[in-house]
Amino acid sequence: METVGSTQTPMESGYKGEVCKVHLIAIGGSAMHNLAIAMHKKGFVVTGSDDEIQEPSKSRLAKHNLLPASIGWNTDAIHSGLDAIILGMHARADNPELIKAQQLGLKIYSYPEYIYEQTKDKIRIVVGGSHGKTTITAMILHVLHYLKMDCDYLVGAQLEGFDTMVKLTKEAKIAVIEGDEYLSSPIDRRPKFHLYKPNIAILSGIAWDHINVFPTFEMYVEQFKIFIDLIEKDGSLVYCELDKEVKKVCESAREDIKKFPYSIPVHTIENGITTLPPSSPAAAACKLNIFGEHNLMNLNGARLVCNQIGITDEQFYAAIESFKGASKRLELVKRNDTTAVYKDFAHSPSKLKATTQAVKKQFPMRKLIACMELHTFSSLNEDFLKQYEGSMALADEAIVYFNPHTIEHKKLKPITEEQVKSAFGGNNIRVYTHSNTLLEDLLKMNFENKNLLMMSSGNFDGIDFKNLGDQIVK
Repeated sequence: METVGSTQTPMESGYKGEVCKVHLIAIGGSAMHNLAIAMHKKGFVVTGSDDEIQEPSKSRLAKHNLLPASIGWNTDAIHSGLDAIILGMHARADNPELIKAQQLGLKIYSYPEYIYEQTKDKIRIVVGGSHGKTTITAMILHVLHYLKMDCDYLVGAQLEGFDTMVKLTKEAKIAVIEGDEYLSSPIDRRPKFHLYKPNIAILSGIAWDHINVFPTFEMYVEQFKIFIDLIEKDGSLVYCELDKEVKKVCESAREDIKKFPYSIPVHTIENGITTLPPSSPAAAACKLNIFGEHNLMNLNGARLVCNQIGITDEQFYAAIESFKGASKRLELVKRNDTTAVYKDFAHSPSKLKATTQAVKKQFPMRKLIACMELHTFSSLNEDFLKQYEGSMALADEAIVYFNPHTIEHKKLKPITEEQVKSAFGGNNIRVYTHSNTLLEDLLKMNFENKNLLMMSSGNFDGIDFKNLGDQIVK
């Protein structure tokens, strides 16, 4: 499908140096409302609309006087005085505001397209991969923040020490961008990370996801080949050489691209603490707040990216020691001397396997109760379910939850508890379809010398993780 407005910038479409006027269609999304705040802070006049705005977007937009006066689409907000329209993925192609903007010939961007427009004169670091994107982006930002190196950014989670998930300035020379492979907008079917054109790219892993958009594994892999080919001339590519598919597509990249493979760094685990050896004779060992082989690989990739912008290993390790992880990425909810409760964004088969393995290896003397929610389109698709076989085999007890109403809402074919149990394989699987029953059963368990791991891109239909942690870890 032809992309609407992909060549001009706001400067070329009437912006002559006065305050730029931008309207966001579907301003309530997690990325979109952060983009709105970032542009407001940059001095732009920002308006927006949406047919639904939930927390925390609602409060955060209100704080900056950006919350629409009313909920719903308002064609009166679309006029020839606007320099740009930014279209969120939540909107539809028949959105009345979008149609009016097209009729007026206004410049229309998807949000990744607009991020590129705002960062095209900067060194763009783009983090791609089926897993680990948010964590790697957060690690790089943490190190830059620690070293007081200014940068723009786009990241997929709220990070400690950062006000917003998006920052755009005139001054910063570097932009760190989390490169999602999902679609850009209702009228731009390109994956988001195809629009950023990195100077420095990192690719963490390729594991089939988004089956509703990429129905075959081959189609999915092709998106990463395109991403690599869009690296700027003489750019750099950091990649995980332990991922067979990543290694294959990266090693066949253009000859002008500088390639930097990474794997798991040397480390030790003692009393639940992971430590890296000194990076030089003069340096101390690096005791980490994070753990798990997948996080150690993420750390190694982030280190090589930071090397490309002049940060030494000694500087990197000094900074990363205080990194506590991104929100919902193996995030500690509560712990005592014998029990720990973690929550994680893991939902795809590869993520479940890596996260379960990480907690089990970090605490080998404790039993692990691992719970995951089937919540995404792919995970609830009966054809995709078989991809989960063995993904929670390392858990002592594995629990899978899904809500039949979610399947109905996504207009998918119903699945049964028996199908789910069979797909995951193993006798350690229990399946629930009522979150209240799951919660009641968890609270009945004795968690002495056991850990609990809750994994989902959702929230188990409203389970209060903090309250759960408080009740389990008394």
